[in-house]
Amino acid sequence: MIRIAVDAMGGDHAPREVVHGSVIAAREYGVAIQLVGPPDAIEKELTRHDHSGLDISIVAASEVVAMDEKPGRAIVKKKDSSIVVATKLVSDGKSDGLVAAGSTGAAAVAAQLGLGRIANVDRSAICCTMPATTGKCLLVDVGANVDCTPYQLMQFAVMGSIVSAGLFGKKNPTVGLLNIGTEETKGNELVQDALKLLKQQSNINFIGFVEGRDFPLGKVDVTVTDGFTGNIALKTAEGIANMCKIMLQQELLRSTRTKLGAVVIKPALEGLKNRVDHNVFGGALLVGVKGVCVIAHGGSKHTAIKNAIRVAKDMVAADIVKKIENSFSMTAAGSKS
Repeated sequence: MIRIAVDAMGGDHAPREVVHGSVIAAREYGVAIQLVGPPDAIEKELTRHDHSGLDISIVAASEVVAMDEKPGRAIVKKKDSSIVVATKLVSDGKSDGLVAAGSTGAAAVAAQLGLGRIANVDRSAICCTMPATTGKCLLVDVGANVDCTPYQLMQFAVMGSIVSAGLFGKKNPTVGLLNIGTEETKGNELVQDALKLLKQQSNINFIGFVEGRDFPLGKVDVTVTDGFTGNIALKTAEGIANMCKIMLQQELLRSTRTKLGAVVIKPALEGLKNRVDHNVFGGALLVGVKGVCVIAHGGSKHTAIKNAIRVAKDMVAADIVKKIENSFSMTAAGSKS
């Protein structure tokens, strides 16, 4: 049975929503859950749910890393924080994967310090599942690295391709480099140099430059960029999705006629919501570290936590970490620059 360590104290709605989502995940996905945090607080939340017959255990941790703390300093100082203890469960082999909501920086720092980077991986990156007209696509990096080198972008492309193939069953997934245009003459020095490196990679299906409108339309499976640009792209996409939802609701409630129409198209609206709702996608993957780490949104409620656990389970089952290790041990794809 796959074992997932969950930081029960991470996020705006911890521990209530985290425990709730964990109970649902244990039942639906047949995984063992290790809830990490103050035992009394976790026990109190568990009593709200029927968890009989489920493999759910509590691992004590006396400290919590707050959202407003500086991640590096907090992780080093708070050795008994829930995120540090949960990460240690993975590094010690007592858990197969980790799920954490709340501070993205804290989860990333804890994983990098506690798990370590895969050999020959220059930087770990956050790989986010995005909705697309054709299903799902990946955007990497979405915040772990504000400044990147061309070599690091090339490595992100290799790791993103492995994740897309392993998690989503994409055969020979297409990989694009985010730019202000698709012409090879466009872009700054970073993307121009990265383009040269990516063209040399025989182990990925690189299709060249792509624009911001291309990945939502399903024109590419993996979109690669630096963490600064990627985070802006991610949050812009989230904002547009929420804007469209609000505007659609406003129009549907505008008159009696539109209200009646809303009843008729309700199933379609629910389907659309599920296709764009970040709660359904679960969480982002921290790739490049020696262990499965899924980082959920700080505002995650039980549905998002449940789905983040599903993502972690799927990553473990697909052996993504080992596949990345093998890829980087067999080839030194490109040269640093």
